Amino acid sequence: MTYVTAEAPAPALDDHAPAGPRIAIIGAGGFVFPFRLIGDLISFPALRGATLALMDIDPGRLDRVATAARRLVDHHGFPTVVEQTTDRREALRDADVVIITFQVGGIDSYRHDVEIPRRHGIDQAVGDTLGPGGVFRFLRSVTAYEAIAEDAVELCPDAQFINYANPMAMATAYLNARGLRTVGLCHSVQGTTRMLARTLGVPYDEVTFTSAGINHQAWILSFRRGDEDLYPRLRDVMGGRHQRGRAASSLTADDGDHSGEAEAASDYEGGNEQVRTAIMQTFGHFQTESSHHASEYLPYFRKNPELVEEYIPSRWDYFEICAAHDASGDLGDQLAELKAELKPSLEYGAIIVNSMITGEPAVVHGNVPNSDAGFAPGAQGSVITNLPAAACVEVACLVDGAGLRPTRFGDLPPQLAAVNRTNVNVQELAVRAALEGSREHVHHAVALDPLTAALLTVEEIHQMTEELLDAHAELLPETLRS
Repeated sequence: MTYVTAEAPAPALDDHAPAGPRIAIIGAGGFVFPFRLIGDLISFPALRGATLALMDIDPGRLDRVATAARRLVDHHGFPTVVEQTTDRREALRDADVVIITFQVGGIDSYRHDVEIPRRHGIDQAVGDTLGPGGVFRFLRSVTAYEAIAEDAVELCPDAQFINYANPMAMATAYLNARGLRTVGLCHSVQGTTRMLARTLGVPYDEVTFTSAGINHQAWILSFRRGDEDLYPRLRDVMGGRHQRGRAASSLTADDGDHSGEAEAASDYEGGNEQVRTAIMQTFGHFQTESSHHASEYLPYFRKNPELVEEYIPSRWDYFEICAAHDASGDLGDQLAELKAELKPSLEYGAIIVNSMITGEPAVVHGNVPNSDAGFAPGAQGSVITNLPAAACVEVACLVDGAGLRPTRFGDLPPQLAAVNRTNVNVQELAVRAALEGSREHVHHAVALDPLTAALLTVEEIHQMTEELLDAHAELLPETLRS
């Protein structure tokens, strides 16, 4: 079955809505994304009467976002109520939807995620999804997730949770295992399919595609324009344009915000796609995250600096981008843009909330438990049938007034499932480490990372993992500190 990504129309600005849902945004003080999400939500007439409960532990950053949100609401004359609080329980109370957008530890903890592995020879372009960086970004967030889960059971037990925090698969799997009805959302499917259509010169609204797999490693299984299979031309064009050792020229520098539609190739996506092209040539299908990210998840592309430069001649370092961000400047630019033209971005979150409130059906690609049984012993996978039951999978999901329901996909092509399983191994063991309080499983998760295993001995991996445990000790669950 083929699914087309839901597209949200730009609604009329004079269209007011009656009182709407209570939407809590936990981590609302973050730069760039939370405010863009607020703009998405109030782009829908049915959500303009919502109460937005904005929560962050940093009152200064929270106030900047809340103030900008009120200015945006007032500019367009909407009845939206914007609340702000540093009290998580206050934000969660009676929430219909809870959106998670935070990163625990900020840039200082992120620095440990990338710099400690680099000292041991593991160079991560991002380090937020898999590998040592992804494992520890997840583990230092577990205490916060646990507290949210405990409060939510009491204060908003029927809420739909939407997780935007990385590592997407680990975080979403953990939240579901703790009893929260959670879908994880990313822009990889939207961005990749648009990039492929742009590369082939095909209008995006004429494209249909099928995608399934895991977050940042889902697969474009079919790519069509009407009766035309676009894959033969895609293989030909990408193979000719993106060859190992050949650098693209005059690429736009990327700023890390991928919620909007790119107009041209950049140093993040579409410009240097040697890695994803090589993956497609080897395993048969294109995957849904940039070549920078993709190079971290497999053992083939980052064995030494020379090889990295051959596959990724234009370096894109997400830690450096985050460290250089000017949050106040970004917020001012966003506010001006949304005052001038209020329309949804490419993100799925507001589409989901709108469909749940109005009953208008939509299709999104979301990260969900592969099996309702999740981590139960002996459970069988039911969404993607040749991936483990404990996996968090990314598939097409139907949304309407009855809520969000993943489609049952069946088997992936066996070679693609095999690639996914190498990443699921790390994700499952990291989640088990958190659920069971097992320091040993932390070591197991890092040791099974494909890139780490390709470059380090088991003794070196153990030492690096211990250094990361020590560096993050204050933020880790007590059961993992010693």
